[in-house]
Amino acid sequence: MTEEPMYIPRPDYPRPQFRRENWMNLNGVWGFESDRSDSGLERGLRDAELSEEILVPFAPESTLSGIGDLDFHNAVWYRRSLHVPASWDGNRVVIHFGAVDHDATVWVNGIEVGRHRGGFSSFSFDITDAVHFGSEVPIVVRARDEPHAPQARGKQSRTYAPTGARYWRTTGIWQTVWMEPVPEIAIRRPRITPNVAAGSFDVEVPLSGTARNSRVIAVVSDDDGEVSRADVRADLDLAPRLTLPIAEGRQRLWSTVDPFLYDVRFELRGSDGTLLDVVDSYAGLRSVSITGRAIRLNGDVVFQKLVLDQGYYPEGLMTAPSDEDLIHDIELSLAAGFNGARLHQKVFEERFLYHADRLGYLVWGEFGDWGCNSEEGEVSNQQPDGSFIQEWLEVVERDYSHPSIIGWCPMNETWQAYGDHITALDDIMRGMFLATKAFDTSRPVLDTSGYAHRVRESDVFDSHQYEQDPQSLADHFARLSEGDPFVNPSPTTGESWSIPYAGQPFFVSEFGGIWWNAAEAEHAEASGWGYGERVRSIDEFYERFEGQVTVLKGHADMFGYCYTQLTDVFQEQNGLYNFDRSDKFDIARIRSAQDGPAAIEQKYT
Repeated sequence: MTEEPMYIPRPDYPRPQFRRENWMNLNGVWGFESDRSDSGLERGLRDAELSEEILVPFAPESTLSGIGDLDFHNAVWYRRSLHVPASWDGNRVVIHFGAVDHDATVWVNGIEVGRHRGGFSSFSFDITDAVHFGSEVPIVVRARDEPHAPQARGKQSRTYAPTGARYWRTTGIWQTVWMEPVPEIAIRRPRITPNVAAGSFDVEVPLSGTARNSRVIAVVSDDDGEVSRADVRADLDLAPRLTLPIAEGRQRLWSTVDPFLYDVRFELRGSDGTLLDVVDSYAGLRSVSITGRAIRLNGDVVFQKLVLDQGYYPEGLMTAPSDEDLIHDIELSLAAGFNGARLHQKVFEERFLYHADRLGYLVWGEFGDWGCNSEEGEVSNQQPDGSFIQEWLEVVERDYSHPSIIGWCPMNETWQAYGDHITALDDIMRGMFLATKAFDTSRPVLDTSGYAHRVRESDVFDSHQYEQDPQSLADHFARLSEGDPFVNPSPTTGESWSIPYAGQPFFVSEFGGIWWNAAEAEHAEASGWGYGERVRSIDEFYERFEGQVTVLKGHADMFGYCYTQLTDVFQEQNGLYNFDRSDKFDIARIRSAQDGPAAIEQKYT
């Protein structure tokens, strides 16, 4: 009798832009136990069988995990057997975690192999010295997630139930866990920079070590075969650099209408030509530049019609039930007439970016920085720490080579008065901005989205404005061309929380949020919320949406907008689709409202 194969949720390769053939998905059933008082280490949970089972990579709060426990978890424990194939002997064994919220410690065979802080960034540990090839050893993961202390938690509620714009929590493992064999001297993640002006790709290839007279070879291919090849010694630099020129007849720029991707292969060869390591990747040839108040893609002004995407799912919370769900969300946005998204208060898994790359979908990468507000006054209430910079840099490093990312935004709605003293927020925001610019000179960086702008060198400026009346919305930005846009003020004093606007490219990075729930349209009392007064009919929704879009798209000094939001999320009833992704509106009409050239595209043509 043939044994049924074990079900593996989310079976897809988690790192499409840095692929090796040999790997093992560790998703599936793990032992699990909630440790609400974080006393498990003292009570022996590291070495014990755990009391429950969970389906990884879904968090214990989600129904897809099989747990569905929505209460607070100060700590959680995971355990399973880890079988390392005998055929992997002679390699290093690396285990990868897509994301674990928030502080993770990992033991293999009773040996601590690593720790990581941060619930949004991916991390890896070399576990070679703790395993036995061809046999099984236990792996144990403990995740601590203190619910009230300042930490980057995105939209996760610090009270029991979702409230306002905060939702159910995600604790522990919430993205794919996997492992792979890696050569002793191996290729680390290449950094691919498109250079449209020169018609080439500039590539850095970090290595784990050097072998005398070894070489790195990079090959770019398209549908017709090899396009370009570069070969350089790999024993002189920590990160060999190569330039891959693309002949003019083979150049095809990545764009929203033609998201063409080149295949890229990297080989590390020894002095005798022996293949030491090989990884496959891809790249898009595209540029991002600024002219006046316009942002250009490949030299052309492309109005950014963005939608706010929070990446939550009814049954999976921050984890998409399947790869198809990631694709579907992009397709829903495109169908509604948007050409991109702000990936809001969450670092999306890399497969989402892969699909954005394939589909020509523009995205702004953002960090889930909410969670450090003590809400004690307006002067020193924000208490971010150095872990924000550390985790954000892990994100930028992972996602640097994705062509769909056209800007970075480390923070969002940093509510704090601009006073006479330099605060922790000032230090961390500037640190995150400078670190991003040092790592990536090819993209614009927005210091924070809305509210407390503190970095004078910020490439972009923005504000959030949920005024519902289109004419009043237009009035708020009537003086933008004179250098005096609406800037979010303190709700108590009415004073600006930001440094002055300096003429950068400007967009309204949150607007709309129009409140509509057809099931509650006839009821005076509503269970959810949206921005402004709830529309009384679906026709009133269309009128308001069309009016707001027309105002912002018609402003000749606004490079884009971001509508709140793609879907309803729990109590928020301001999405263009229901939370289950079913239709709320005539999507063709939503799309039609956004069709046609924007004023800034005509101004800078």
